[in-house]
Amino acid sequence: MGVPFSIISFYLLSLLLLANNLSAHPLCIDSSYPLTLKSPLKFCHYDGSSCCNSKQDMQLQKQFQSMNVSDSACASIVKSILCARCDQFSAELFRVNSVPRSVPVLCNSTLSSTSPQSSQAAGNFCSKVWDTCMNVSVLNSPFSPSLQRQAGSSVNSNLTKITEMWQSKTDFCNALGEASEDGSLCFGGEPVSLNNTAEPPSSPSGLCLEKIGNGSYLSMVPHPDGSNRVFFSNQQGKIWLAKLPKEGSGGVIEFDESRPFLDLSDIVHFDAEFGLMSIAIHPRFAENGRFFASFNCDKTEWHGCEGRCACNSDVDCDPSMLPTDNGAQPCQYQSVIAEFSVGGTNTKPLMATSANPAEVRRIFTMGLPFTSHHGGQIIFGPDGHLYYMMGDGGGSGDPYNFAQNKRSLLGKIMRFDVNTFPSASEISTEGLWGNYTIPKDNPYINDNQSQPEIWASGLRNPWRCSFDAERPSYFLCTDVGQDMTEEVNIITKGGNYGWRVYEGPYPFTPLTSPGGNTSLNSINPIFPVMGYNHSAVSSKQGSASITGGYFYRSSTDPCMSGRYLYADLYGGAMWEGTEFPEESGNFTSSLLSFSCAADSPIKCSSVPGSSLPALGYIFSFGEDQNKDVYVLSSSGVYRVVRSSRCKYTCSKENTADVSVLSPAPSPSPSRSSASQLSKHLCMSLVILLSSLVMVWLDI
Repeated sequence: MGVPFSIISFYLLSLLLLANNLSAHPLCIDSSYPLTLKSPLKFCHYDGSSCCNSKQDMQLQKQFQSMNVSDSACASIVKSILCARCDQFSAELFRVNSVPRSVPVLCNSTLSSTSPQSSQAAGNFCSKVWDTCMNVSVLNSPFSPSLQRQAGSSVNSNLTKITEMWQSKTDFCNALGEASEDGSLCFGGEPVSLNNTAEPPSSPSGLCLEKIGNGSYLSMVPHPDGSNRVFFSNQQGKIWLAKLPKEGSGGVIEFDESRPFLDLSDIVHFDAEFGLMSIAIHPRFAENGRFFASFNCDKTEWHGCEGRCACNSDVDCDPSMLPTDNGAQPCQYQSVIAEFSVGGTNTKPLMATSANPAEVRRIFTMGLPFTSHHGGQIIFGPDGHLYYMMGDGGGSGDPYNFAQNKRSLLGKIMRFDVNTFPSASEISTEGLWGNYTIPKDNPYINDNQSQPEIWASGLRNPWRCSFDAERPSYFLCTDVGQDMTEEVNIITKGGNYGWRVYEGPYPFTPLTSPGGNTSLNSINPIFPVMGYNHSAVSSKQGSASITGGYFYRSSTDPCMSGRYLYADLYGGAMWEGTEFPEESGNFTSSLLSFSCAADSPIKCSSVPGSSLPALGYIFSFGEDQNKDVYVLSSSGVYRVVRSSRCKYTCSKENTADVSVLSPAPSPSPSRSSASQLSKHLCMSLVILLSSLVMVWLDI
């Protein structure tokens, strides 16, 4: 049956009004990072960073010419809208809640008095589009309502004017426009630029910690039941299910050390850079009880430790030519991802207190050419796929250039679908390294010269990555440097982070290069958004190695809200990274003062001759269900607590006392006021009702 345009507009408006939840660092429609243009685009005239190359620019020109827009003023507007696909923020301009669009979200100041665009004309751009083009014929018009419901659907070629497609300017701008409050983006006719007139936020006065455990762990994962339970894993191979105390209660972590949730120490090879590296809980754990572990094994000690060597003919590497590394033969040690299940067949997964140590499924196995730089973290992304962080395999300066070789999985971030499994013949014919399938939108799935598992490349040794709880497209990974610098990267689809052509933003020349070199001009590297040079900490410990953390999203310390927390493994130094302007992808970072609360449940020892708490090595960070952040160090487990407990000043803390004492399971968005939250709740109800209407109308 036919559907009135007003209903379509209502449905689209409901989606558009939730655009405030979008993230908006530079990101293209396909989730890749913008290119650095060597010369401006000829048709779209974008310069600097763009999501289009010269070939795509030419395709847009041909599309524009086929529209045969007779009016010059309207033609200029249509061209700018087509070219918005080249904007460095095009991913956010062309989708709302993952709904694809044929035109970007148009700035429409009539929906609100605020707009991120600097001029009034930009804020009223949707009205300008209507007024200028309403009676102009445009072949294959991008303004068709059917395209707004599903980009790429068929268009009624008899409808060429906007007035033939939409009943009124109000309907048109309700569906295609957005006021873009709270930093979300809209298109105002020119390349998007964010408002940077405000003052950058000041750094917190300090970070307060309380010590709640003495154990040393590499991973901490919250239990998916929403409780105060978490999983801890140590490098030796044991995993425990523990209870966390409330902040400020004086309690400590509770668990029975003699009864681990899962004990893999018999098969895990433990050494300086080997061990149980990470654990991950399946997003549907409550239904399927699936539990994953990433670890290293020694094939001379365990018959199940057997996989294909990363040094092989595919990457022009001969294992017999590799030097022994610390007495180990090439690929004696393996990196493994294995799946386990909880309890028995009659056990409800959320109630289980142990996991079956028998391996359910081997997801991935790869032999390592050297004894270092193999990352090992696994995390499930917001898309439900499993991400695996792998270093360059070791050897000073990545001598075999594995990180830049897309036929190699070393120096990469991989992305697996562990919900769909291939047959044995598919594993052998497709060259897979284990029991998984390749997500259909992986960037190199159709590239015969690249491994389809790869999501991003050019990394030396990624050590701790996380997705921002409020902005899922902010996927941050820290990467350990070699000679000069440590880096924090925003990871994007197909991104190349430079190693070993670059170390951070600096060109790098290896001492030896039996695996060949990659030229500076042959790659389009994405440089770090934060980091630090080794000189910043070398005077303390003589070395530097970065440990990644989280965007702080808890209400416990409101002055840390929205800041990215990371640390140096050896130096005992911590930094906070702040994005300014908001949603720009531009970060500044500053050293944090930190101390231990006088009323800490476990007394903190101090660094000799200093008031700093003796954290030892900062191995990792953790996050619980309330988004409180934890420091996992060689001296114990520390929680970030209210700054006033360490006599730091936070002007926002008094208004947050109630939520601090009784933290809510889901913290409020950092940029939303109570009225804005009410609006979002109302809009959610609107979407629910509109969805019911759509079902009733069989749309």
